[in-house]
Amino acid sequence: MMKGKMVESLEAAVKASGLKDGMTFSCHHHLRNGDKVMNLVCRTLENMGFRDLTLNATSIHNVHEPVAGQIERGVIRRIISPYIGGAPGRAISEGKLKDTAVFCTHGARPSDLEQGKTHIDVAFIAAPAADCMGNFSGKYGPAACGSMGYIFSDAVCAHKVVVITDHLMEYPLSDFSVSEVYVDYVVEVDSIGDPAGIVSSTTSLTRDPVALRIADYASRAIHASGLLKDGFAFQTGAGGASLAAAAYLREIMKEEKIRGSYCTGGITRYMVEMQHEGLFESLLDVQCFDLQAVEDLRVNPGHREISCSHYASPTAKSCTVDSLDVAILGATEIDTSFNVNVHTNSKGIIMGGSGGHSDAAQGAKMAMVAAPLIRARLPLICQRVNCISTPGTTIDVLVTQYGMAVNPARGDLAERFRAAKLPVFDINDLKMQAEELSGVPNRVKPAGRTVAEVYYRDGSLLDRIAGV
Repeated sequence: MMKGKMVESLEAAVKASGLKDGMTFSCHHHLRNGDKVMNLVCRTLENMGFRDLTLNATSIHNVHEPVAGQIERGVIRRIISPYIGGAPGRAISEGKLKDTAVFCTHGARPSDLEQGKTHIDVAFIAAPAADCMGNFSGKYGPAACGSMGYIFSDAVCAHKVVVITDHLMEYPLSDFSVSEVYVDYVVEVDSIGDPAGIVSSTTSLTRDPVALRIADYASRAIHASGLLKDGFAFQTGAGGASLAAAAYLREIMKEEKIRGSYCTGGITRYMVEMQHEGLFESLLDVQCFDLQAVEDLRVNPGHREISCSHYASPTAKSCTVDSLDVAILGATEIDTSFNVNVHTNSKGIIMGGSGGHSDAAQGAKMAMVAAPLIRARLPLICQRVNCISTPGTTIDVLVTQYGMAVNPARGDLAERFRAAKLPVFDINDLKMQAEELSGVPNRVKPAGRTVAEVYYRDGSLLDRIAGV
């Protein structure tokens, strides 16, 4: 009796959706490097003869290498995304995408959809569990990924919605992430992906002494900032140094009996453990970064799935990043004006994107970049970053293993850090120290046509990326 909105194949769903050449489709990345659905959808569209499509993706990862082929063969002519890594990023840098790629932020993407600035004709949603009418959840099934916060706006705003699942449940799936009222078709496949791919080396606590020194300075700076008190709201990345900083902070909070309000962003087991210990009231989760977080979301009422609009939309009536006390962020490079690049590598090749970086930086009372002063024999600090991903006006502190630099606009923080006997330097002095250790690099200046444009969360153009 399981008919409902079920169709016999992905091809049948595509035909029923009315997708045509030149239209826009979307996919998401909650399974990260375990995702199989974006590749399946793009391959299916190519086999059906589609051309000149726009892919509006929540994020593109290394696992999506085949998408580079669809770019080269003209199946995809434009991409809109907060993050583009791996082979697709390189293909764009090499000028293989017909149109200019558009980088938004995690917060701007749902905002643009909800305001009608961008439009999705067909959303393809990889659902770890779904019923025959399209109620779906990320909490259950063999490919459970936990929170599905990034896809909420697609489900609500797309003209047609196709749910793709490998785990059909009896109707109704009552504990749904998104309800059937937004779904047009349901397709069952053998596998939507491998949840082990959610986890990467960046979600493991580091033993690297350099990263541990950075984490120690970062936690002490947070303590000295005056922001670490009851009601503290926090976001940290999934990198080793960021997680280590959270571990050091955990001990300070225990010792001083501080009870925070919430952690947000991508949630890891370290955040889960801190919430279980009573250090935070709740976890507001737009994406799970490991399988322990997935399991906790299933059973813990203090661990809440939230939409990406709730997380970071600049046009929502309120969002979690705008109430943050501290956000710990990463950087590929940072310049002497505190502008941060997380889009390109040292050769100017696209290898990432802002994601929620600039959303959190603008919202937090203290936005902290924690990164090694030298990485792969290259200095972290330069005169001008290859690409402005996050404006320096929103970055308050840089923490390295050799000490920290404070944005001149935040003299209050510099005073507090010096009073706590933390090593505070002018950012130009840290730059000189790095160059003394590693030499002054010959910076590559890409000179090709503009291959991508980087937009801020308010829609303003931050920078352009040239091809290589």
